[in-house]
Amino acid sequence: MSRTGNQLARLESEEVARGVRLLLARPLLTATQDHDGFDLIRRRREPITKWFDYYCGWRVIVEPRAGYARLFKVTQRPDRTRPAFDRRRYTLLCLVCAELLAAPVSTLDELTTRTKQAAAEDGIQFDPARRSDRNAFNDVLTFLEEQGGVETGEHVRADPTLLTRLLAAPVPPSTVDTIAGLTRETRYDTAHRSLWQRHSVMRRLIDDPVLYKEDLNASQLAFLTSPAGRKVVQTGIRLAGCTLEERAEGYLVVDADAIATDTRFPDDDNHAKVAALLLLDRLAQGPATTEDLVEEVRELLTKFRTWAKAYQSDGGAGRLTADALELLEAFGLARTENGTVRRLPAAARYAVEELND
Repeated sequence: MSRTGNQLARLESEEVARGVRLLLARPLLTATQDHDGFDLIRRRREPITKWFDYYCGWRVIVEPRAGYARLFKVTQRPDRTRPAFDRRRYTLLCLVCAELLAAPVSTLDELTTRTKQAAAEDGIQFDPARRSDRNAFNDVLTFLEEQGGVETGEHVRADPTLLTRLLAAPVPPSTVDTIAGLTRETRYDTAHRSLWQRHSVMRRLIDDPVLYKEDLNASQLAFLTSPAGRKVVQTGIRLAGCTLEERAEGYLVVDADAIATDTRFPDDDNHAKVAALLLLDRLAQGPATTEDLVEEVRELLTKFRTWAKAYQSDGGAGRLTADALELLEAFGLARTENGTVRRLPAAARYAVEELND
């Protein structure tokens, strides 16, 4: 291959890797949100689509004219640690989307009234005169606007196509009664075992901050530790522009450019993440009860009265501890069992250092 050919091949591989990570960070990406990112995915849509299909079994749709790319991520293990909303807001999200699909353009008052009527018909309490309900309604509209499905101004204008792309499920929700049914992928019922092994392992590796061997079943672990399976995984991770770190306890996929990272830890701008880092330091001494950790946080809040003002009120120590532990569990750094919290091996990557003048 000529020097020019090598350069073009390297450029393509770099752009494909970047496109894969962009979609991992934002599964619904619009040209309005990220013009350059969408243009890259549009140009390299064929190899990007093939990467997700082969390694993860996930579908990608790129619509150049409509200006969006959608990665349909499916998992048999829904992540309950990082919901977009609480139950109340999820309910309102469904109601609002239904009304916007029926009438994509309306005033804010009209949409509010129609949502209230729809809620009443379904026996759902929604009163926009109440501050809590009004805040929940505004949160839903903000979310839809961030996803590119809605524009707000003098009128609320929805993009029906994008609204229908919000839900990523292999089966229509109206045909099932449980979450398990909603995420069931029937193609693995008859497919060769190696297909499920490859997809399930790669999904865990690129979607979970840390993958511990103890959390894999025997079939997945056999695939990941076999020469053929390891080669498949290492190749897929490399093509995505990442590296695979392996330790005795498990695996960690590292994106040095932090393109695929939708949230970061540590983060000094987030009170819960600061508290989480300090709790990791405490857990390095050994397991602790949640009550012990609440007391640690209470002392922290007492020592720094002007810090974390949202948690300085009564019960604030308990709330901050709960938020910090939720983060640690989401990042695979700690685990709570029967009221006792223990630090997990990946936490060794982080340490609190004392600065001496």
